[in-house]
Amino acid sequence: GSELAGWAMGRWTYEGIDLNHNFADLNTALWDAEDNDLVPHEFPNHYIPIPEYYTLANATVAPETRAVIAWMQRFPFVLSANLHGGELVVTYPFDMTRTYWKAQELTPTPDDGVFRWLATVYATANLAMASGDRRRCHYDDFARLGNVINGANWHTVAGSMNDFSYLHTNCFEITVELSCDKFPHASELPQEWENNRESLLLFMEQVHRGIKGVVRDSDTEQGIPNAIISVDGINHDVRT
Repeated sequence: GSELAGWAMGRWTYEGIDLNHNFADLNTALWDAEDNDLVPHEFPNHYIPIPEYYTLANATVAPETRAVIAWMQRFPFVLSANLHGGELVVTYPFDMTRTYWKAQELTPTPDDGVFRWLATVYATANLAMASGDRRRCHYDDFARLGNVINGANWHTVAGSMNDFSYLHTNCFEITVELSCDKFPHASELPQEWENNRESLLLFMEQVHRGIKGVVRDSDTEQGIPNAIISVDGINHDVRT
């Protein structure tokens, strides 16, 4: 059936690049700096720069990936979701295990509570995930976990868009696995839309949670760009 046969179809670009693993690995640089007590006075805990090797002309970076990064740098997104297929679960960063040789390991971000909330908001409003008689897609019983999981605790991914968004921009991003079936038939699409419509709306509404405002110069009343906002107890700053 279409749930298992040809699951990798369309996964790689014409150049043979898997876009889901194609962003710069910023996790390793951050964790090395943390291990050497360099964060945040010598190495930032946010807006981590892209490594030089990744910007070289001969680097294995797809034009689609470069375009998305340019888009993210141009617009100050704060909330995002990317949509996948093949499972029924919502994953949240980090997607890469901190212990490099482990295939699975709980690896939370400093904003773990917010990410778990965002994932849960989507999952609890998704009709397929929230169904009392839903079956497992394949092997993992995500229903017993509330249909959410830390990405690295499922399977490690280096260079994911979720981790890159969090470490290089202000954006909090999750991954939504929409359906057991990667290739639903046309007749099934209306139901897939109904399954996800309310989840998508509720997720977008979460952009209004938390603290928001404008940082201004006390003398001129002008807004201050790139002002760093720090929260006690959260080792991850954001910028205006």
